[in-house]
Amino acid sequence: MKRNPRSMAIARSARRLLTGAGAALASGALCAPIFAASVAPAAPGLSRPLRVVVPYPPGGTSDVQIRIIAPRLSEALGQPVLVDNRPGASGMLGAELVARAVPDGHTLLMSDVGNVVMTAIVHPNAPYVVARDFSPVTLMSFTPHLLGVNPALPVKSVRDLIAYAKANPGKLNFATSLGGATHFAGLLFAQSHALQWVEIPTKGGTDSITQVATGQSDFVFNSMVSMMPQGKSGKLRILAVTSPKRVPQWPDLPTMAEASGISGFSSGSWQGLLMPAKVNPAIVQRLAAEAQKALAAPDVRERYAALGTEIVANSPVEFTRWLADEHTRWSAVAGKAKLKIAF
Repeated sequence: MKRNPRSMAIARSARRLLTGAGAALASGALCAPIFAASVAPAAPGLSRPLRVVVPYPPGGTSDVQIRIIAPRLSEALGQPVLVDNRPGASGMLGAELVARAVPDGHTLLMSDVGNVVMTAIVHPNAPYVVARDFSPVTLMSFTPHLLGVNPALPVKSVRDLIAYAKANPGKLNFATSLGGATHFAGLLFAQSHALQWVEIPTKGGTDSITQVATGQSDFVFNSMVSMMPQGKSGKLRILAVTSPKRVPQWPDLPTMAEASGISGFSSGSWQGLLMPAKVNPAIVQRLAAEAQKALAAPDVRERYAALGTEIVANSPVEFTRWLADEHTRWSAVAGKAKLKIAF
């Protein structure tokens, strides 16, 4: 049978191309497709976009922090990471949504101490139990409170405030969002020194700070990132920080333990990632590892420091222990105050 010269030429060209490609593969010279090179393999069991529920409105601490690392998590996991704000009922709506989600690893909760500890303690019908309904992933960060007073109040230190409160029982006004971390900080302070004052309910941290700065209330506990500018400008007199040790952003500011004599006094807001209970432990570990890597990046650490927060990035086991300790500690404070709040 006669062969077509044109067909024979095409076959020879094809063999040359295949031979060249094989040599290139052997030498590592043939590039992989550009998109495949930039996408990590998907985590075990993760086959579609991940949703991180933030149980508060956009722009808050939890929302800002997760949006900083979401792109890094997406790149590492090979799946989009979508932030879903679900505010309502002091964060309980969003938390319950995650607690009831299918435990397949695609739904997470970006929460804080108020949402998963304080609210669950003070609400008589909280729709979830943290130890039963969630798989802790990692405690991402801790932000201490500052204790601030109106500059017109005749106190210069925490000891002055204690003395003034004891000399004038029930006269001081404490601006606070009831049932939150700052409220609990005030309760701990009062219980530690047998102090009495009037609690002035506010709409949140900003409202509390404004009330004290304008003289409608006398003192406030609130986050360092929110209160530090007011203190530096003189609108508030900052007396102490509630972290166990002094903070680099304000090294001459004493801790509450130093300033008040309350050994071990510590309070603040913290942010953490949780998943529904019964998620595959391998997925929980993978998410924790990738979150820890993202939080270790220098630019991420810089952005978190600008928020006045300290990165923790602990393990699921450590976070589980932290949650149990927090629940025990603040339950004792709420029990002593007989605190129950209906949201």
